[in-house]
Amino acid sequence: MKLGFNFYRHMLTPENFRFARQCGATHAVIHLVDYFKKKDNNTIINDQPVDNGDGWGVTDREEDFLWTPEYMLQLKKELNEYGLEWYAIENFNPAHWYDILLDGPKKKEQIEFLKQIICNMGKAGIPCMGYNFSIAGVTGRVKQSFARGGAESVGMRETNNNPLPEGLVWNMQVDSVNHNVKSGQIKHDELWNRLHWFLSELLPVAEEAGVILAAHPDDPPVPFLRQTPRLVYQPQLYDKLINTVQSTSNQLEFCLGSLAEMTDGDIYDVTEKYSQQQKIGYIHFRNIKGKAPNYREVFIDEGDIDMIKILRILKKNNYQGVLVPDHTPQMSCDAPWHAGMAYAMGYMKAAIELI
Repeated sequence: MKLGFNFYRHMLTPENFRFARQCGATHAVIHLVDYFKKKDNNTIINDQPVDNGDGWGVTDREEDFLWTPEYMLQLKKELNEYGLEWYAIENFNPAHWYDILLDGPKKKEQIEFLKQIICNMGKAGIPCMGYNFSIAGVTGRVKQSFARGGAESVGMRETNNNPLPEGLVWNMQVDSVNHNVKSGQIKHDELWNRLHWFLSELLPVAEEAGVILAAHPDDPPVPFLRQTPRLVYQPQLYDKLINTVQSTSNQLEFCLGSLAEMTDGDIYDVTEKYSQQQKIGYIHFRNIKGKAPNYREVFIDEGDIDMIKILRILKKNNYQGVLVPDHTPQMSCDAPWHAGMAYAMGYMKAAIELI
């Protein structure tokens, strides 16, 4: 097992690369999408995306250079200089695939661009692409003092059933979408049909490029969100996703927090099943208390999940992939995010060595 570090777009700095390596990380999971950019083109520096119902931020195609092999190779070289290997990109830019999600007129043009991204990743030697096939995206979370000692973290109190505002897809404002998303009119089967087309088109390219497509479960895991259907809101639905298109590149972005929040299943049985199948691309190693739609994220050692037990299951099934802390409660000091991440990384490093 490898210890990784999750970087948001604005965190791609030498100082943060050094910090991650000092925490013991050897691998990096990179978000190339800037979730925090606002309409005035300013970026609000934040540690976890939350919103008040109007989305995280604005997305466009102004930074398409980030998805080229030249940029990927340049960033990979920088990471290597600080002792880190680039393991995965997490999330496509909504501006690149909104009509794939909506079954809109530009979906064929957009899938060709996603294919090019996967080919570029293969050329740069980046082995994994994490994605979340969702119309509404991650929304409805609130930030409060949920964790031990009043540490600030995120959680959920109730399901957001308000319709999506115009132009909001994957919980981001996409300026080129100028129609209301009438997605409350579609059913789960239609969303699965869209996923089937997406995987049928992209997986052969991923296999050729040597890239894994790793699917994140729904976050939050509820059947409907903002009047749109969800895809993997119970653990057994991962079976349906894996069997939708058979491929060695069709794998899972295994988020322990989201899976444990689901009302069905047992997190240890789920981990046993998919690690035994060798279907886990990489793991979001975070802990929670409660079940959707009422849960909270907490410190890695105080939640409902026995994280050591999870590691023992992974070791038994010879899991060789990357674990990242995803995000973590922020601690009361001058560097709340750094302290929270250092705490999680220290626990993970010690736990991996323990087992």
